[in-house]
Amino acid sequence: MKKAIKSSFGIFLLLFTNSIIGHAQSRPPNFIVIFADDLGYGDLSCYGNPTILTPNLDRMAAEGMRFTQFYVGAGICTPSRSALLTGRLAIRTGIHAGARGTPSVFGIHSASGLPLKEITIAEMLKTRGYATGIIGKWHLGHLPQFLPRKQGFDYWFGIPYSNDMGKITTTRFDPENPTATAPRADAPPLPLYRNDSVIEEEPDQHFLTKRYTEEAIKFIRSNKGKPFFLYYANNFPHVPLYASLAFEGKSKRGLYGDVVAELDWSVGQVLKTLRELNIDKNTLVIFTSDNGPWLTQLDHGGSAGMLYGGKHSTYEGGMREPAIFWWPGKIKAGIISSALATTMDFLPTFERLSKATMPKDLILDGMDISDLLFSKKDKVRDLVYYYFNADLYAVRKGPWKAHFTTHTGFSKEAPVTYQIPLLYNLEVDPSEKYNVAKQHPDIVEDIRKEYERQKAIIPAPPELIKMLPGKKSGNESGNEH
Repeated sequence: MKKAIKSSFGIFLLLFTNSIIGHAQSRPPNFIVIFADDLGYGDLSCYGNPTILTPNLDRMAAEGMRFTQFYVGAGICTPSRSALLTGRLAIRTGIHAGARGTPSVFGIHSASGLPLKEITIAEMLKTRGYATGIIGKWHLGHLPQFLPRKQGFDYWFGIPYSNDMGKITTTRFDPENPTATAPRADAPPLPLYRNDSVIEEEPDQHFLTKRYTEEAIKFIRSNKGKPFFLYYANNFPHVPLYASLAFEGKSKRGLYGDVVAELDWSVGQVLKTLRELNIDKNTLVIFTSDNGPWLTQLDHGGSAGMLYGGKHSTYEGGMREPAIFWWPGKIKAGIISSALATTMDFLPTFERLSKATMPKDLILDGMDISDLLFSKKDKVRDLVYYYFNADLYAVRKGPWKAHFTTHTGFSKEAPVTYQIPLLYNLEVDPSEKYNVAKQHPDIVEDIRKEYERQKAIIPAPPELIKMLPGKKSGNESGNEH
């Protein structure tokens, strides 16, 4: 009798174990996107920074895939974030502010936000039963109808816009007194939200990364038993800079280095939690940033390394970002990829991996890069478009980039247009120093066709054409910088 019971229990245990294994194998993967703010291509030690130490991100890169030619959807915050969450260029979604007389990002008095008709990654994944959460900065509309929980997120802890948009802070950097803040009479106090309610005003930003980290870990632990999507959009290293006492004054790079080091620590805590919960092998984690460094902030801004330009420009320094993909057992360790990829690729990649479905008639600008991540292909896309507000300024095709219009970030100078676009071979000249348009007229014309084709597909909105800053004629083939 005991033998029969033991035998029956053994069969039950075997079936139960097989069921659990089968469930684990069939369960969709978790996705975590960690999105820094204003971090430059050259701000991590695994991307060559000599004094900012980022051991956790370095380990993440060593255990996963590090991209060297990875792009965001725009060179400034709001349109970059909309591109990531929708897989679509901002000009398609209407997030292309910045014409004369309007702010280039949503601000404290903006009356609009990401259109509710747009489908975000969170909304897509909810159709597959995902728990969805955002920790940190939103910046896609601060009015109640545009907040994250109206865009597919179950949970939000964070700030609706940049950390300099509160009453007591400012981005007017003073080199003589870099830690100074100035009151803003037109601004309400900086709000900290939990879901749809403001829980604090003007939170102490020294502890913001620590609190974000705690909330991210709490979300992961609370949802470990089901598939989840966590969008962790830290407000730093956007100015004003704050680091906790554990990091302040520790970096050779000064306060900016302290802030990046704490961000690196935060990433390490997230990865550590995944390992402790034994869900690391079913979780794809991505680290990147929204745009390049804010160069006008001097040593309170970051570095684009060898790349030219920074935030609010269509030079490489404004839109090429560090990007690390980590998925133990799925993504091979130590891979350095020079393939072209963008944040808009996240949505179609998650769509395939989760087996979610998007409307067939919806036009996406992103591409599924899962074969790239799993080393089945070494190239997925050949074209990258560089938009400044509603205008297409440059096009990259393969190694070649043609600038049809240029504008230095936050410059008061008018944009410059070129009858013969500036041409750079980015694989030879990533710093965009040597214009070779005269030597390669055939390549110039080939990219011009791509430029005209893209403008025909997505024309600039008529209501903005007259509002865009005036342009002056530039050199036909000379270097612009």
